[in-house]
Amino acid sequence: MIRNSLHIAPANTADFRRLAQQRLPRQLFDYIDGGSYQEVTLVNNIKAFSKLSLRQRILKNVSQIDLSVKLFNNNLNMPLILAPIGLAGCYARRGEQQALSAANQHNIPFCLSTVGICSIEELQAQTDQEFWFQLYVIKDRRYALNLLKRAKQAGCETLILTVDLPVLGERYRDVRNGLSASKNRNSFKGKFKRGIDIASHPKWVWDVAIKGKPLTFGNLTDAVPNANSLDDFKGWVDNQFDASMTWQDLDWIRDNWSGNLVIKGILDLDDAKEAVKLGADAIVVSNHGGRQLDSAPATITVLPDIVTAVNQQCKIIVDGGIRSGLDVVKALALGADACMLGRAWAYALAADGEQGVTQLLSIFENEMRVAMALTGVTKISDINQDIIAKI
Repeated sequence: MIRNSLHIAPANTADFRRLAQQRLPRQLFDYIDGGSYQEVTLVNNIKAFSKLSLRQRILKNVSQIDLSVKLFNNNLNMPLILAPIGLAGCYARRGEQQALSAANQHNIPFCLSTVGICSIEELQAQTDQEFWFQLYVIKDRRYALNLLKRAKQAGCETLILTVDLPVLGERYRDVRNGLSASKNRNSFKGKFKRGIDIASHPKWVWDVAIKGKPLTFGNLTDAVPNANSLDDFKGWVDNQFDASMTWQDLDWIRDNWSGNLVIKGILDLDDAKEAVKLGADAIVVSNHGGRQLDSAPATITVLPDIVTAVNQQCKIIVDGGIRSGLDVVKALALGADACMLGRAWAYALAADGEQGVTQLLSIFENEMRVAMALTGVTKISDINQDIIAKI
């Protein structure tokens, strides 16, 4: 178990965040930690959970707590999913591999990002268990089809289609750190600043930048065959976001993907209904962790109305602002079938690799058990709005 400079073992997501901040170059920490523009939505995602109170009940028989749940005919140990995180392999050596191992230990799904460092085939070679794959809406349909075929060949049965990036929200931290395009990015001063940032984290350099090579987008090597670094991929990726895509275009995805289809990036009732019409097996109520439209509503605040609108026609997953097992219980009480962890597992991965993610998931599991016991419920199916205090 890793310890921070104060010799205190991490006890929650905030502790892992502090450890990640110590270990990572600032540009990488800010990439995962930050949101778009003034980061209003990023902050509100977390605040909205804190405003929900749980109804404590006593003298119930809560000696046997069962966190298991069924999702897409798979029995999970708890209703959690490790969300797709771009650049995860930059947070720990071959980070996607380590996160997948942690997810497998807890018997929950791991989803590989299109822009992960590890490729589909690299994860396939690591495990005989299923993992999910995430696809952006990209212009190059031929390459998108290539990715779908590779995912299917690797045994992926669930596809997450991320639809809330027709354009990229501006992330001020990335501009300041030189990760986003700016006039100073390729200047001597900009390169020098990034170089000093990296050099000041020698443990990360040795463990990830050197021993974790290649640090390229493993799924996109065929698209950019001469690439040697992440910068080489940047132009291709930035040009692939398709602002012209409409719901009608998504029929192409349904026609070329026979497995479970999850539409990620739903915040509006009408969009939720459209996803159901398309034949989505699940939707992810998500504002991209506050990284796209700033001042968009916190996901937990729109969840109940979307649950009502969908009316059990597909599964509902929620992400954004989930930092504890108590947050998971609150989301389930408002109608979610499962929750996605994004930043939380990225912090833990950066802090201590696979062991960090495993420890974080154990913390979440214990927090869920305590929250359920003290609200008087023993099964996931028993969690409903009755456990939310009316204040």
